[in-house]
Amino acid sequence: MKIGVVFPQTEIGADPGGLRAYAEAAEALGIDYILFYEHILGADVNSHQPWKGVYDARHMFHEPFVLFGFLAACTKRIEFVTGVVVSPLRQTALLAKQAAEADVLSNGRVRLGIGVGWNQVEYEALGVDVHKRGAIQEEQIEVMRQLWTKPVVTFKGRFHTITAAGLNPMPVQRPIPIWMGTYSERGLRRAGRFADGIIPAGPGLSDRLKDIVNAFRRHAKEAGRDPAKLGIDASVVLANSTPEQCAANALEWKAFGATHVRINTMDCGLKGAQAHIEAMRQWREALKKTGV
Repeated sequence: MKIGVVFPQTEIGADPGGLRAYAEAAEALGIDYILFYEHILGADVNSHQPWKGVYDARHMFHEPFVLFGFLAACTKRIEFVTGVVVSPLRQTALLAKQAAEADVLSNGRVRLGIGVGWNQVEYEALGVDVHKRGAIQEEQIEVMRQLWTKPVVTFKGRFHTITAAGLNPMPVQRPIPIWMGTYSERGLRRAGRFADGIIPAGPGLSDRLKDIVNAFRRHAKEAGRDPAKLGIDASVVLANSTPEQCAANALEWKAFGATHVRINTMDCGLKGAQAHIEAMRQWREALKKTGV
């Protein structure tokens, strides 16, 4: 099982030294990957009432692919994961290009997690029909995989037209792994058909998350795929818990078949890179005591 951490987007700040220190510390601790949340825009809650979103304009989010390029030069081994990019908000060829470039600069250390999102304010600002986001994403997966594996692509679909064109440079991984973060039945069916893995989010192995993972496995099997060959990137949450309890939660996920487990240290009152580095260290030490 691979061990990861959630990059504390909303709490780490904007100091480049702190960003670098966090990635270097994670690699030094033997962490296998860093997962990055993403939002392009945050809504002003005073202008959008009632606001039910988890994040808004007060929350900081670094752009993941620019950050990957920076952190690739600071590290040698650790994997960078988007968890998740709201792919329908981005032009598909550009998204494929950004991921490919980050993969080149990191020497094959990118995993692309994608989702359809929930923030209608972002969809409006970026000129994308929120009601078509699932259909757009399904076609995006096919387009990106072609762009990552063929030097020249011709494609004609409902949302995309490419006429004899291709990426250069090509990514190191051909194709880059695509994982999906989704909870709806339609999304899980899509993930079962197309994704290399699923990224469920939650405080631990709840019955709800078990149902989500089992639905993903079921849809994969129905699509003629072997669920055992697909990944599960599970979450444990430090808030209202201890490093030891999080380590125990990680073991529960491992027994359930998770291939990856990450810890989220946000929402614990921690501020800045060093506080999150220390929380990461404590969890890693607790996990080592379990033999993982």
